[in-house]
Amino acid sequence: MAWTKLAVLDELPPGSLMEVEIGEDLVAICNVEGEVRAIYGSCPHQGGPLGEGALNGEMVTCPWHMWEFHSGTGVCAMNPDLKIPTYPVRVENGEIQVELA
Repeated sequence: MAWTKLAVLDELPPGSLMEVEIGEDLVAICNVEGEVRAIYGSCPHQGGPLGEGALNGEMVTCPWHMWEFHSGTGVCAMNPDLKIPTYPVRVENGEIQVELA
């Protein structure tokens, strides 16, 4: 599977969250204390842009209705049976690359 460059590490300091468009899909990438993570970028509730929300510790909060998802597992805080996709991430030569499958 191919790795896709989404950003450069300098654009994503620890504690930050950003949105990246890949075709018609959104990916939310965040930096949790130096560990870069990537999750599907649309909230399953009503499609809110997760990358435009907030990062609180390891949790990504949707800006529309405050649903929270764990940035490492994709599990919803309100309903542990609800989970969004997560993606493998690597940082090479300052580039944040994600395997989108």
